[in-house]
Amino acid sequence: MNAQILIESLVRQFTVLIAQLATSGGIRAPLSQVANQVFLDLARELEEQGVSRKVSADMFGMALRAYIRKVRRLSEGQTEKGRTLWQALLDFVRTEGLVTRERVLKRFSFDDEQQVTSLLHDLTESGLVFCSGSGKAAVYRAASSDELDRLLQLSDDSGLDELCWVLIYREGPLTAERLAGLLGRSAATTGEIVDRLLASGRVRESAAGSLLAQDFVIELGAASGWEAAIFDHVQAVVQTVCQRLNDVAAGGKQASSVGGSTYSFDIWPGHPLEPTVKAQLAAMRQRLSALRQDVDGYNREHGLAREYQQVVTYLGQCVMDRNTGSQTNDEAEHEQT
Repeated sequence: MNAQILIESLVRQFTVLIAQLATSGGIRAPLSQVANQVFLDLARELEEQGVSRKVSADMFGMALRAYIRKVRRLSEGQTEKGRTLWQALLDFVRTEGLVTRERVLKRFSFDDEQQVTSLLHDLTESGLVFCSGSGKAAVYRAASSDELDRLLQLSDDSGLDELCWVLIYREGPLTAERLAGLLGRSAATTGEIVDRLLASGRVRESAAGSLLAQDFVIELGAASGWEAAIFDHVQAVVQTVCQRLNDVAAGGKQASSVGGSTYSFDIWPGHPLEPTVKAQLAAMRQRLSALRQDVDGYNREHGLAREYQQVVTYLGQCVMDRNTGSQTNDEAEHEQT
């Protein structure tokens, strides 16, 4: 297997996904930390898999000393999101307390003015900075941690409750401290979310004080919770691929129960099988929902075994436009005229 080609191809696909999420609905999500976070997470995951630091450094094409320095710097400075212009602007506004646009432009006079004003606009659109007034007399103030938490609470479509729910379901049992770390939110905000989940019955607390969830369901077409659903989709795919790779290395003993299949159907408007093909997702959803209800009913009646397996089946369907590259008679005639 040419792992390098596969890795590069997967990185491209996840880059597309991240870019789409970062701009969905007109937002401009901050990305300054992504590269550093990817490096640090990869380094940690390699270490957990038993790869030595010397080998990891070589895999990144770095000298061991430089690799160790970078890991230490990023690990010790989680709140330091790099020094891009975006971050430098945010740090400057935070330091100043209240600052006019004219003062900001003067401070960053060596940078392109249009880029600076554009980034200021992005900071205000993302809620990280508040703005009052307009033009060069506009005044900026950075949002505090409490205000950022409050903004999340006021956002009807933030989906934070559902994201917290799916993390507990997939990663649990979780302590409140660990959950706050996964969410990247304060203990107070996480506590409020957990209280709502406990009150609704979606989450329960174990005798040891850890958080557990028996199920996770986002209703089809729900206005909130799509973030959690996307996370659950991607995690299911990643877990399936990782387990399949491990299974292949072990001789393929789980080939019948672990793995994935992708089917493509070439159809067009008027194709006799078009309705059948496009209805497959709905049909499979209905069949698996019925099966889940049967399993849940049995489990409620008999109780869960002390140790059990969770079988995760993922379904996805998309429609991509294609062209054969050949000309129709009408297209050929149009080119000749």
